[in-house]
Amino acid sequence: MGRGKVELKRIENKINRQVTFAKRRNGLLKKAYELSILCDAEVAAIVFSSRGRLFEFCSSSSMLKIIERYRRCSHHASESMVPTNDTPVTQTCYQEYLKLKTHVGYLQHSQKNLLGEDLDTLNIKELDQLDDQIEMSLRLIRSTKTQVIIDQLTGLKREEQMLLESNKTLRRKLQEVDAENSIRLPSQIRASNCIDEPPQPEKFFEPLVCHPSLQIG
Repeated sequence: MGRGKVELKRIENKINRQVTFAKRRNGLLKKAYELSILCDAEVAAIVFSSRGRLFEFCSSSSMLKIIERYRRCSHHASESMVPTNDTPVTQTCYQEYLKLKTHVGYLQHSQKNLLGEDLDTLNIKELDQLDDQIEMSLRLIRSTKTQVIIDQLTGLKREEQMLLESNKTLRRKLQEVDAENSIRLPSQIRASNCIDEPPQPEKFFEPLVCHPSLQIG
């Protein structure tokens, strides 16, 4: 059974739209690559996502060369993009601009490769170089991470030692206070007893009076 005709309209579901974009984009770039190989054609494809991310394919070594060739051949190209003044200064500035733009494009392409994108356009040698570059970056990241952990542990041990020293100092001061209190307290107790004890009354004796009686009988 044949496949039904798909209506061309904007996909409302965000996830489905992103999945469709990724599939169609890869298919478009793959077709451009196959066209350049099978027909020995000079092909360039440029795609911008809804978020402004750039995806491109270029069959030659420079995307700018193809773009400049398109501008020369197209009657609708903007004349403001190409300098009309043939002075040496203008030509030098324009060449510098092209070099910088090429370099920016190369950096963007390299960044996408590092993120695992557009790898199907790389050959074995380029993939090996990318693998070595990623491995070197991972070693540097692991080394930096280990050094950060060591520095943090060293700082924690230093703080622990400072806390131990502070604890010892506080304990020593507490012992000194306890010793002073143990010496001062008995004297205070004795002084308190002397003040609070009431004076003892003087003792006296009364003479014993006897009245003898004589009975004769």
